[in-house]
Amino acid sequence: MSSILTNTSAMVALQTLKSINSNLAQTQNEISTGKAIASAKDNSAVWAISKVMEADVNGFTAISDSLSLGESTLAVAQKASETVTDLLKDMKGKIVAAQEENVDREKLQTDINALRDQIASVVGAAQFNGLNMVQGFDDVNILSSLDRSSNGTVSASNIAVARQDLTTSAGTAGTTAVASITSYGSITAPGGTAAATGTTTDAAGKSATLTFGMAAAAVGGETFEIDINGSKLNYTAAAGDTNDDVAAYFMSEINALGIEGISADATAADLEISNTRAFSSVNVNVASSTDSELEITDVNGAGAPTDPNAGTIEQRAETIDFSAAAGVAEGDSFKVTVGSQSLFDYVAGKGETMEDVARGLKTAIDSNLPDGVSTRVQFDSDTGQWSLAVDDETGGRDFAFSVTQDGTASGGLFGLDSVDVTTDAGAAAALDNIETMINTAIDAAADFGSAAGRVETQNEFISSLTDSLKAGIGSLVDADMEAASARLQALQVQQQLGTQALSIANQAPQNILSLFR
Repeated sequence: MSSILTNTSAMVALQTLKSINSNLAQTQNEISTGKAIASAKDNSAVWAISKVMEADVNGFTAISDSLSLGESTLAVAQKASETVTDLLKDMKGKIVAAQEENVDREKLQTDINALRDQIASVVGAAQFNGLNMVQGFDDVNILSSLDRSSNGTVSASNIAVARQDLTTSAGTAGTTAVASITSYGSITAPGGTAAATGTTTDAAGKSATLTFGMAAAAVGGETFEIDINGSKLNYTAAAGDTNDDVAAYFMSEINALGIEGISADATAADLEISNTRAFSSVNVNVASSTDSELEITDVNGAGAPTDPNAGTIEQRAETIDFSAAAGVAEGDSFKVTVGSQSLFDYVAGKGETMEDVARGLKTAIDSNLPDGVSTRVQFDSDTGQWSLAVDDETGGRDFAFSVTQDGTASGGLFGLDSVDVTTDAGAAAALDNIETMINTAIDAAADFGSAAGRVETQNEFISSLTDSLKAGIGSLVDADMEAASARLQALQVQQQLGTQALSIANQAPQNILSLFR
């Protein structure tokens, strides 16, 4: 049936042409924008994902800028610490030269002062964009990443870089008392662990008493041996020898050895061996052919040792023995008093150990060295314990130690301002302390180098990650231009055919007129 009111063929042709035109418009839009999904209506889910990822890309771009800024800041800090290390090495050369008495120490001191001022200048100028990593103790956080969890929560990650203070600041002692001692005892740290022990100085040194227990008439041929730090002395008793005779013999032989700081004195049957060395102990071992004929009955005034045939005469200097287990918190303040002088404070910084405290206290004392006092840092490999030995060769001055909390830490080069090589004692103290300062500067440079390497690696990763995210976004929303071009050609042909089909369908009612002719 033909109708002039309803042209079904034209309607079908028109719908087909509309569909072709719609597809053609979409394809032309892909070609012009380069995107298969240009707006939410194209594919809302994929479009939303792409926008979230684009926001992350913008964030990582900012993070890359932050990491680049951090790299530059660390490069400045690393160069500054390396320069300080070189200057301290030059200063060490001057200090070594000052150990010789036949030099102009005043001129050497002038050179040392110039190097010290140059170090202060380098430390003060070592800033980038206002941030100085070689002053202060607070960590610096460098923005390093954005972490997105599965539920969509985003959090920022940072690389924490510790400042390495290379100033000469003395710090400020805390006021919160922990404990104090004036004779042998324990210091209890805030955590409850014994942190240190201390004693009073005895300039008379330490001694060991040896007692000969043979009868008044010795058995002929009885032998005795005394070993003092590897120097062995032997005596074979003759018939009629007394304890006094044997003791007198060993006294004479020990004194004849000429060992510095070691002397002997015989009183009746007792032989007392004394050690007045400031920082060296002495091992004494005894033996006799008849058991119990020769024994050590007192060592260091503490009574007989566990083994009556062996004992150690301690050094003259007394020590602060720091715990191998207790920790050190930033701001912990340690004070040593020698006689009436109590100006020897060291305030610990972040991450420091008992070794740092021992060396810091040594520097504090050496910076204002009392007459007749010398110091040394010692380590016991058996216990893992660090000690500060303080010797008072004049005697008569009390030696006390105390601890407080909540202070302001001393600078990493604390004591540099007080280096004085114009005296024998000052030159000797400076030689030991300069090593500590050099190691501090070296450690600072190494830490900055390690942190800079990490920041550089992170920056490279962020750059690669950003490229990967961009590629992923492109795979989601970018148009396939080859397919779009081919599809455009096909749709243009379909459009022409659709137009032709619609034209033919529109001509169909005209054919009905022929029926009325």
